[in-house]
Amino acid sequence: MAAAGEPEVIRDKAAMRAWSRRRRAEGKTVVLVPTMGFLHEGHLSLVSAAAAVAASAGVPVAVVVSIYVNPSQFAPTEDLATYPSDLAGDLRKLASTGAVHAVFNPPDLYVRGAPGRTSGDGTSGGSAVSCLDAAAGGDGHETWIRVERLEKGLCGSSRPVFFRGVATVVAKLFNVVEPDVAIFGKKDYQQWRLICRMVRDLDFAIEIIGSEIVREADGLAMSSRNVHLSPEQREKALAISRSLVNARTVALSNSNSASQHIKNQIVQTLTEAGGQVDYVEIVEQESLVPVETIDRPVVICVAAWFGKVRLIDNIEIHTQP
Repeated sequence: MAAAGEPEVIRDKAAMRAWSRRRRAEGKTVVLVPTMGFLHEGHLSLVSAAAAVAASAGVPVAVVVSIYVNPSQFAPTEDLATYPSDLAGDLRKLASTGAVHAVFNPPDLYVRGAPGRTSGDGTSGGSAVSCLDAAAGGDGHETWIRVERLEKGLCGSSRPVFFRGVATVVAKLFNVVEPDVAIFGKKDYQQWRLICRMVRDLDFAIEIIGSEIVREADGLAMSSRNVHLSPEQREKALAISRSLVNARTVALSNSNSASQHIKNQIVQTLTEAGGQVDYVEIVEQESLVPVETIDRPVVICVAAWFGKVRLIDNIEIHTQP
């Protein structure tokens, strides 16, 4: 039983579902904020957005924050084993908001196969740092959700299992928590659009709200991975937000700006700052289709490495056609 003002921590799936159904029976709107933990002010802004649902709709809300590091979105070469975690600190931060009613922190959301057996792609199980394919052979988890077009390009180009894992775990969270509303940060822009499309296509009765990017005072987009940046790398990484702001200024001051010219400028800025560019793309905001000229609402999306840390950021440009 949680102390007064502290969110109730729920680890069992059936208990979480029952909790949500009780809240709905009380006439409350259940709002979910999915996270992978190691919370910062960006996450807490999502909690604020969840609490604001009550003010906008005029109904009481029950806010659930999920904390679960999803193994299925990490490839074998990625940072699952080193992904930062601080559950006790996360719970203190959530309690301090006074707006969170429950924290869903399951030990595992996947059915695991027999150790040492192979998965459907022929890889063997047992690695603590591999994607779920390599750990759940035999009779383990084998059902995946693909948002086939939106998962391609941008982060999907260099992280081929990422969005399959994201869509699947979010669908699982939706089925367990059964929220009326879910809040996602727009820093992960492709993820937000992909979840919106999945909800539409699979007829989830859930409203998806995109919350604006929260930045440090110097402009760096808040991310749990920022902790891995050295002071020098962090200073260099400011080139990302700086280049995006400059690009928006150029685009808004010149109608029908050429996308390639702006992309080249961003790449040059990041490279000169010591970053290794993964991608710079200018795409339509909803379809994520690349554009040649900025003559409609677009978003400029960037992914770049500074040291061993991969950072993403974006900026929306709302031009008139």
